[in-house]
Amino acid sequence: MTLTQWFIFFLIVQVIHGLGTWKLYVKAGRQAWEAFVPVYNAVVLMGIINRPKWWTILLFIPIINLIMIPVVWVETCRSFGKNTYTDTALVLLTFGLYIAYINYTQDVTHIKDRSLKPKSSSGDWTSSILFAIVAATLVHTYFMQPFVIPTSSLEKTLLKGDFLLVSKFHYGARLPMTTVAAPMVHDTLPIANTPSYLKKPQLPYLRIPGFQKIKRNDIVVFNWPTDTLYNMYKAADKKYEKPVDKKTNYVKRCVGIAGDSLEIKDGYVFINGKQTVLPDRAKTQFYYTVISKKLLSATYLKEEIGTTEYNKFYKVNKAAAERYKLRDVLPFPNDSTSYMVELPGSLNLSQNRDFIPTDRYNINMSVEEKEKLAKNSSIVSITRNVKAKGEREATIFPKYGNFNWNGDNFGPIYIPEAGKTVALNKNVLPLYKDIITEYEGNKLTTDNDKIYINGQLATSYTFKQDYYWMMGDNRQNSLDARYWGFVPFDHVIGKPVFVWMSISGVELGLKNIKNWKFNTERIFTTVGGSGKPVSYLPYFLVVLLAWQGYVFYKKKKTKKEE
Repeated sequence: MTLTQWFIFFLIVQVIHGLGTWKLYVKAGRQAWEAFVPVYNAVVLMGIINRPKWWTILLFIPIINLIMIPVVWVETCRSFGKNTYTDTALVLLTFGLYIAYINYTQDVTHIKDRSLKPKSSSGDWTSSILFAIVAATLVHTYFMQPFVIPTSSLEKTLLKGDFLLVSKFHYGARLPMTTVAAPMVHDTLPIANTPSYLKKPQLPYLRIPGFQKIKRNDIVVFNWPTDTLYNMYKAADKKYEKPVDKKTNYVKRCVGIAGDSLEIKDGYVFINGKQTVLPDRAKTQFYYTVISKKLLSATYLKEEIGTTEYNKFYKVNKAAAERYKLRDVLPFPNDSTSYMVELPGSLNLSQNRDFIPTDRYNINMSVEEKEKLAKNSSIVSITRNVKAKGEREATIFPKYGNFNWNGDNFGPIYIPEAGKTVALNKNVLPLYKDIITEYEGNKLTTDNDKIYINGQLATSYTFKQDYYWMMGDNRQNSLDARYWGFVPFDHVIGKPVFVWMSISGVELGLKNIKNWKFNTERIFTTVGGSGKPVSYLPYFLVVLLAWQGYVFYKKKKTKKEE
């Protein structure tokens, strides 16, 4: 729905409200016309139901108003003596229309100084839970959102199992576009594993101004533009249509901002012709083929070198390869009866005689880790795996067109900036088609070499918003912009600022809780900054104990005074 459509809908709701409540306003000592004036009528109503005027604000905040409006319905009934369980059920089941029934058919009296204290413990609990949800939703939506790192794409800076607090106010909080959704969950209802929202109606994109812009090398949380997950727990076999704010949350490093020219050479990013220099906490990682005279154990690689991502090559005869239905096998040197197969290092095949270990490994490492491994006397060679320039990778962006790019050698490509214009032709169209059609809502057709946008012949296009290029530091193990393209600013959620908990293995789920490990040195650390992250947990515990001591002292003092 457009802003105009929402405005008309809002006026209709105000008329319905006025028609359904004006007599109640009069019985409360107000004027009938006050029931019809938008916003002002809500302020007056708060006085009628003996609630603070700032509640009016909550009635107009998306998602939170889904909780507050039914609460106001119930409170209105109770302010006129309709406080039975039946009254509560009727006003909720009729979506507030029961109030109109009271307005026109019942001789009620306004209870001016109505007690706001719940009459039962269940009512007290319900009230507390509702307002806890409102407060948490307000913080979650407009100030700070919790987020869990699910993959190793930013390994070394952010680890799998890091629990982040993501700031909404750095880049400006985005107002929810999905108007009907469960509070404080993303796209999926827990346990039920079903969508947590209705696709319609939708609010237009609006954002509260932030106090900084996205900078190069910022770590950013955003909605994945080409989402292929049905929900947070179920993958789809194609792009799945979701509202923008319900697309899967991703976290990557912004290596290129709007207006930049980006190119990747042998895995390294170049912006406007200069190689990117990452912050000292960031460690770019690549896969290396390693030949070793001795076994490299998982324990050695993790504790001595610092890497956990590696594959091992095995020799397997052709009969066994067919029996295990192995894919991506390679010819084994000087042995036509066998294959060489690459399998994850986490697999324990020491007791399986069909798989004979070779001296070859494929290990994901930073430059520092590679240099450390090279000092091992058993290492014969270490070679970085890089796809050659001009070697086309089928899954790379864009999926069609004459672009012989791959994950290691990509571009150059222009990152669109709001208000800037690019020349359009059939050669560059694959780069910007999704922007023109999906992200900026135009209709695009082609006729031979001619391009039509909204029915008009187009030889150029002017972008409506800024775009960004998001990548992982784990260069050869990251599903990032190289595979799905630009991130529009309206997809940006916020900036990670704090790691409040870190549990290795948490991504494996509760069934594998025995394998969880708390990374105590990462708890209460900042995401940004230089040098090794410092935990502020001890300081937090001291403040917490001091606060608890103060509360205990105040209670004891109050009790003594009584």
